[in-house]
Amino acid sequence: MKYATLIYSKPGSHEALPDAEYKAMFGEYMALANDPRCVSSGQLEPVETATTVRVQDGETLTTDGPYADTKEVFGGYYVFEAGDLDEALELASRIPAARLGGAIEVRPVVEQPSEVRSGVER
Repeated sequence: MKYATLIYSKPGSHEALPDAEYKAMFGEYMALANDPRCVSSGQLEPVETATTVRVQDGETLTTDGPYADTKEVFGGYYVFEAGDLDEALELASRIPAARLGGAIEVRPVVEQPSEVRSGVER
């Protein structure tokens, strides 16, 4: 089963590290991205670059910035192929943001049948 691990970082926590620790932490992120169980991963640009979209009464409205202010910001993700939730949680615990004041949300990914992906309904 695939599990998404959503990375919520404490703003400034990674940048506050001394150079050697920062390089080691970056290596941990890369090691997870290169783990054979990693299906995909991505890092997001800073929260200041976000645009929020809403549609109200048929009109598209955009707002600069994220939807809400939080103590942690969504900064990236991994999708892992794991045998069960315990394995996914073990992988999530290795994401540096978890120990640097952030949090990792783990969710099973809903796998769509190929008919749904190609637009064919049952």
